[in-house]
Formats: sequence, C-alpha cells, structure tokens
Amino acid sequence: MTTLALNEQLSAIKQQFIAATPAEAHLALSRFIQEQQNSGLYNGLEAGSKTKDFVLKNALGHSVSLYETLYKGPVVLTFYRGGWCPYCNTQLRAYQSILPQIREMGGQLIAVSPQSPDNTLSQVEKEQLTFEVLSDTNGLVAARYNLLCDVPEYVRNVLEGFGLDLAEYNQTDKWILPVPATFMIDENAIIRSAYVNADFMQRMEPDDILHELGKL
Repeated sequence: MTTLALNEQLSAIKQQFIAATPAEAHLALSRFIQEQQNSGLYNGLEAGSKTKDFVLKNALGHSVSLYETLYKGPVVLTFYRGGWCPYCNTQLRAYQSILPQIREMGGQLIAVSPQSPDNTLSQVEKEQLTFEVLSDTNGLVAARYNLLCDVPEYVRNVLEGFGLDLAEYNQTDKWILPVPATFMIDENAIIRSAYVNADFMQRMEPDDILHELGKL
C-alpha cells in the first residue's frame, strides 16, 4: 500500500497540472466536470440493480465475459479514461497494489477503458498490471452502464493542445470518454455498491474497495 491515500496522490497530480499549464486548460476541464455533474446523465447503474453482461478483448486479444468471470467470484469492475490519463494510471497502480487482498477475499478485478487493444497492451506492460484490462473502443459497454459522454469541442481543443488525438488513440471516429466509476458486483451479477464521480481527478480509494468487497 502506498504511503499516501490514492486521492491525496491525485490531488498532488492536479496541483502539478495547474502549476504547469495555462489557466485556460484547467478552467476548461473544470467546466467539463461541472457540466457533467449538473447534467444528471452520467450517474451509472445503481446499487441493487442487475449488471449488464459484456464480452470485451483484453490486452492480449482474448475475449473476457463479465458473467463468466462472476462464476469464479465477485468482481470489482472499474471504468477509466485511458493510459494517457495520469489520474487513471495512478488509480490502476493503486488497485494493483491491493490485488493480492482482493484475490484472498475471493474477488477479481476488471478495468475497462475505450482505448485500443494496442494501447491497452502498452499500458499493461508499462504499469505491470496483472488483472484484466479490457478495451471498450466504441464505448458501448460504458454507455450501457450510463457512463459514456461525448467530449465537447472545448475539451477536445485542450487535449489536442497536449498532442492527444483521442479518436486515434481509441481507434474510433468518435471523441468519447467514460465517467470514472467502480462497481462491486456479487456472484449473482447484482451491483452491491457503486462509486461514480464525474470529477475524474478523484477515484474510489483502495481501502474502500476492500471494505465493500468484505461485505459480499
């Protein structure tokens, strides 16, 4: 476990970003977050609801089914933006650090993003992730979980200013992103708890994951 809590690490990344970029960039991202929060459109599936099954490719090109995975035990399912996002990379490293505890409790961890399989493989290799990292390149699964949003032009301009072509990175013709979310799903495919936060600079704490998994 890291010395700092995950959200303390993310807060430090945010402060570094603010210090190193023009005000217009972080003001645009703050506006994006606020608009998502105010829209009420990206709240995810609620606790107590039945999950949506899916089959997606992992970093090696193998198909992974959520429901087949649930036969082995409960699943921690997390949606993130992509390996280009420093908040996401920090989150996944923090979750990797508690993977032994998740497995000891009979659970499994699946991470889903819209990035292409090639970029997923690169991220897995770079971050040395040993859980399933899946590609939802057109955002169809994120949409079924009420998490998918279109990237507005003013945010697209910011990302392109940093040299990121999100459509190319995700190998799709759309600029889309999921709202970051983490769901605890029991063997009956029921969501037992849900963390959904339009502020992509905050994520579910690893200790909270273990706490919720212990209830299943």
